[in-house]
Amino acid sequence: MAVPSPGDWRSITEGFQERWNFPLCCGALDGKHVQTKAPPNSGSMFHNYKGTFSIVLLAVVDARYRFRVIDVGGYGRTSDGGILANSTFGQALRAGTLHLPPDQPLPGGEHRGAQPHVFVADEAFPLRRELMRPFPGRLLPLEKRIFNYRLSRARMIVEGAFGVLSSQWRMYRRSMELRPEIAEKCVKATCVLHNFLHCLDERGAAAVRGVAPAVVEPLQGLGRVAANNSSREAVLVREKFMAHFSAEGAVSWQPKE
Repeated sequence: MAVPSPGDWRSITEGFQERWNFPLCCGALDGKHVQTKAPPNSGSMFHNYKGTFSIVLLAVVDARYRFRVIDVGGYGRTSDGGILANSTFGQALRAGTLHLPPDQPLPGGEHRGAQPHVFVADEAFPLRRELMRPFPGRLLPLEKRIFNYRLSRARMIVEGAFGVLSSQWRMYRRSMELRPEIAEKCVKATCVLHNFLHCLDERGAAAVRGVAPAVVEPLQGLGRVAANNSSREAVLVREKFMAHFSAEGAVSWQPKE
């Protein structure tokens, strides 16, 4: 897997800070089930929780709805967290070999110390030092509700990208009558085309504004590997982000009571 450079990750974090007010964020992570015809003798491997057969698209999306890292082909019966655990991206995240930028303080939060660059995900994924998920539960104190709101606002970008993908390509609206290996190639192709079309839209808008357009960057692929558990350090990192969002990192539109 060709890993983006620290400079590439830094550019993504700047986008999340400017557009979605989530600092040190290297991308929004989620998985999408893609319905397919069950291959012969596959048993329940491709059978997902909705009772249909599927493969899984696991993706990291940047602040501009572009796919930056993808894994296609996880079995439908596997959870999003399980797909992550079985991907090269998941192993690299655990091992600290993604070449993320060095830890640094949150904006205005030098007194909290240097914090890691992180990805944002929903509750289906494990909490890790570089992977933030929401606090569980409903009757949460205000600080935790604010953190969940801010994380959700940044995380919804990946759901938006999946929505655009489904609206652009009709193959996502019905079960694909293709062998899984062919379906995987089709999904990867649509992700590349999605980025290309998005870049064309930005170029057109940039031409009107008279500013430099974005550059299409290569899409990174993923393989498969093993799992990891959250740690006390991950809990502490989430608490630092939580405190930041309720103090020097607060925005006027977040929950106040």
